[in-house]
Amino acid sequence: MMQERGVAVDHTTIFRWVQRYAPEIEKRARWYQGYRSPSWRVDETYVRVGGSWKYLFRTVDKAGRLIGFMLSDRRNTLAAPRFLGKVLKTIRGWPAVSITKDKLGSYRKAIRPLQRDGRLSDEVMYQTSKYLNNIIEADHGALKQVIRPARGFQTMKTAYTTIKGLEILRMIRCEH
Repeated sequence: MMQERGVAVDHTTIFRWVQRYAPEIEKRARWYQGYRSPSWRVDETYVRVGGSWKYLFRTVDKAGRLIGFMLSDRRNTLAAPRFLGKVLKTIRGWPAVSITKDKLGSYRKAIRPLQRDGRLSDEVMYQTSKYLNNIIEADHGALKQVIRPARGFQTMKTAYTTIKGLEILRMIRCEH
């Protein structure tokens, strides 16, 4: 954004700004985020952190707008319900009517406890579709293109905060 406005700023300064202000901007931007479609696309991708691959779980609506994300060490039946619970808490106003995912079995096991707890409606249509998830797969590619110049992250904290900043920036650009 700074470069677009003709302001020259060192990359370490921008990194420090992102680490410091991204969480606060995200909190404030969520309020203005607006309506999200109840048709969700859920998927995960890989991100290099500290020399090893970590999992970036993401959810977008059918229009491709971000609903939520989570960075995790593992891609298993413990991480999936934690991720979906976090997303449901974040977007309380617009609950899911349908959730589309790829072939990862952990999501099916994650949905049942959320329905029992009352955090997710029993009427949620849950489906596996390779083609409906093309929206999120393409979005992964766009996000990775922005992440690639960083050549990996050193810690989970900096990775999470930086990705949060990038997601906010992408959200702001797409919304206005």
